[in-house]
Amino acid sequence: MIRSELVAPVSELLERQAGRFPDKVAYRDANRAITYGELERDTRHLAMWLRKLSGGAQPVVAVWLPNSVDWIVATLAAVRAGGIAVPIGAACTASEAGYRIGDAQCGIVVTRADRCELLDEIERNGTGPVRRILTDPPEGSDEEDFAALGASPAEGVDLPPEDIDAVSYIIYTSGTTGLPKGVLISTRAILWTTASCWWPTLRIDENDRMLSPLPLFHSYALTLPVLAVLATGAEAYLMERFSTKGAIELLKSGEFTLMPGVPTMFHYLMQAAGDEKDLFKGMRHCISAGAILSGTLTNDFEKRFGVQLLDGYGITEMSTMVTMNWPGTARVPGSCGLPLLGLALRIIDPATGKDVPFGEEGELICRGPNLMIGYNRKPEATEAVLRDGWYHTGDLARSDRNGFITITGRVKEIIIRGGQNIAPAEVEETVTELDEVLDCAIVGIADEGLGEVPVAFIVPQPGKTVEEEAVKAHCAAHLSAYKVPAKVELVEEIPRTGSGKIMRFKLREMLEGEA
Repeated sequence: MIRSELVAPVSELLERQAGRFPDKVAYRDANRAITYGELERDTRHLAMWLRKLSGGAQPVVAVWLPNSVDWIVATLAAVRAGGIAVPIGAACTASEAGYRIGDAQCGIVVTRADRCELLDEIERNGTGPVRRILTDPPEGSDEEDFAALGASPAEGVDLPPEDIDAVSYIIYTSGTTGLPKGVLISTRAILWTTASCWWPTLRIDENDRMLSPLPLFHSYALTLPVLAVLATGAEAYLMERFSTKGAIELLKSGEFTLMPGVPTMFHYLMQAAGDEKDLFKGMRHCISAGAILSGTLTNDFEKRFGVQLLDGYGITEMSTMVTMNWPGTARVPGSCGLPLLGLALRIIDPATGKDVPFGEEGELICRGPNLMIGYNRKPEATEAVLRDGWYHTGDLARSDRNGFITITGRVKEIIIRGGQNIAPAEVEETVTELDEVLDCAIVGIADEGLGEVPVAFIVPQPGKTVEEEAVKAHCAAHLSAYKVPAKVELVEEIPRTGSGKIMRFKLREMLEGEA
């Protein structure tokens, strides 16, 4: 069942919830909360100012803020103004932020005062100038005051009707293999994910309180703790950043009913919780996406805490979600679930384009109402992945006869050792079964004789020792010989994107730098 009324302009959703729940808290962070009534008013006023500061033209607004209520207001206001919101990670460097601001051709940036020096550097490097709106302007500052703009309307400004099929967001990909690409996404595409995934599977409604540690500049967060919360009238607490200690303290309150995360977050919470079994008391569901969730972690988590950890597969170009596991017991271990309602999926041989038989590995391609419009100012890159209406994900997968999809790796991440294909995810799951291993990444390294060999980068459990021979012996007992890592490297952490994807190129560069 798809609830079509959840797919509507942002202004309509804001007005709807303000009418239903004017005094109900919509979003909270560690510093403040905002009700639906206040959210509707503040976003309307700020939208008018964004339009005025843009000279009546469509505003393209960079939102360079940490997770916060201010982030929510700025992003929704940009869309409400008939403009485009361009979320930028709070920790981005001048180079990273400058690339995004320039590529998206932003005319306005909403940020904090401590980013002004970086903005000066960006402008010196040839991007901009951009109009600045500060959430914490210093006394006597000439920059626009975010709170003041939200407090009162701009005179003589009318907001245009929202086109939910136009570009509303430019979400930058993780950039695991090169420069990030700006994914052009409409409001309809984002909210289709709410209507076809989050509501049918989670039954999210106004009674839910969500704890979200997700970085808001990623599409996963935009679809669930931001727009799904707005569309259903729920409430979200936004952690500024994930920390195991901080999440545990919040969870102990018992007030939250839903928690989205990426696999590493749930893994670290399990490690830190010790013998605590009631940590997720009152929680209806935990949700994992952004990276492959192992069947072992799912089983251990659910057994320990008594709450289902529902895994899904998502990708920014499809407005995040493509498949999802539904609540209940009919799940396939290690599978990311069934296709969303209204989506079409195929698994093909990348070389021939023909569908592979059930159970065989191939590239996952998909199409549906949540498909991106394209990549910003990159027509060739768009044409490379959008063919005859199908998005070619670059992800390897297999399907059983019941339609359950299992992601096995990336086409470009496959390690070819002497002609044999190795999926890093399979080896990673095997290595992390060892009690002394906290985290692991498998990377292909060039080899003169075999072409490539797998190397295991391992983060040991605190206070424990990882022995290379023990790792190899464990892998040899569970995997074919050609999949056993040729070498083990101990590291302090596995570099990951905000959505949990392993940045294998950084590990490869680390090893090559030692050579």
